[in-house]
Amino acid sequence: MRIDRVEASKHKRGRALVFLEDGACLKITEQELLDFGLRAGDELDDAALARLKEAAGVSNVKAAAADIIGKRAMSRASLEKKLKEKGASEAEARYAAEWLEAIGAINDADYAALLARHCADLGYGPQRVREKLYEKGVPRELWDGALDTLPDPGEQIGRFLAGKLHGRTPDGKEKKRLTDALLRRGFSWGDVRAAWNRLGSETWED
Repeated sequence: MRIDRVEASKHKRGRALVFLEDGACLKITEQELLDFGLRAGDELDDAALARLKEAAGVSNVKAAAADIIGKRAMSRASLEKKLKEKGASEAEARYAAEWLEAIGAINDADYAALLARHCADLGYGPQRVREKLYEKGVPRELWDGALDTLPDPGEQIGRFLAGKLHGRTPDGKEKKRLTDALLRRGFSWGDVRAAWNRLGSETWED
């Protein structure tokens, strides 16, 4: 297969476009351009073309992975899933994620702590945080470390109730409504009951 022409990408810095005589266009990095010594007019045998296409595929996936991570933080598992949704093979997605992990662009432990703090800022309790960690593909061995960064549940619940009650004593209906809201937010029944007790309000048994 003959190379028709080689051009620098107008849209991606450090990228090159290799146009083949059959009309195909391979997007590669400048490093691969040097590694393969590609020039217009060169003939590529089947083996060389296969290696070039494989390298181009890996480069495209790595570039896509870097773009995704540049827009928002995520776990390694979520990144691999997103790459596969975009057409990457399992091996390509794993290789790209390993590359970003090696250069420090993704770190599941840091992401887990960031996610836990974000959930806490939204007023969520430990159980809701666990659900989010699971949903985002954070390895279970990192959950405890992330949960340790959460503020005290009693303080969170106290702030929530203070903001809703403004010093009022709730009737039974309002107390149940607020209790249900806290349970949905991921706080345990024991922590919610303890918070009501601190406010001097009797609670009912579950």
